Amino acid sequence: MKIAALFLPNDYADWEGAYLSSILNTNPEWQVKTVGITKETTSIGGFKTTVDYLIEDLPQDIDLFVLIGGNDWQITNDTLLKQITSFLDEGLLVGAVCGAVDYLARHGLLTPYQHTGNAQFFWNDFERYTTPENFHEVQCVSDRNLVTANGTAAIDFTQAILEKLDFETPEIRHREIELQRIGFYEYVERFGNPFH
Repeated sequence: MKIAALFLPNDYADWEGAYLSSILNTNPEWQVKTVGITKETTSIGGFKTTVDYLIEDLPQDIDLFVLIGGNDWQITNDTLLKQITSFLDEGLLVGAVCGAVDYLARHGLLTPYQHTGNAQFFWNDFERYTTPENFHEVQCVSDRNLVTANGTAAIDFTQAILEKLDFETPEIRHREIELQRIGFYEYVERFGNPFH
């Protein structure tokens, strides 16, 4: 069983992991687990989530670690920082979207990677952010074992991670993403009804 662990800060952006988690859950080889600093966290939309793991209890044998964005990434937690650093150093696939990319920038974890985020000027005062030349003004950037995206890029973010995971086949990935990107009726015209 492969495990995708989604870290949910308080005031997390509920939409940013929804496409990814729902698609991964269609495959019986994958299991989606939630992680937090506290046992219960609440999304921007008011969803209360009881997480599967506290960050200090997260198993090390996961296959994907995703940092969901939100309004509360002013996090000071040594265990979280050590986990992210370790996963990146070990080559584990890490995804970061929206405010989570700000967190990586603040802690100097974007340094070796091409990346994007909500806006680079947010990071002007981050002493450990030292590679502004590697920032790209696009929705999503995939570089080696790190995928970064801005807060309006949930579909692009999902697509990039699925590609990195080599999830299912290219055709299945394309159709899963197109269903969300172009909508049901245009999808039916192009590919047929996916629910028949």
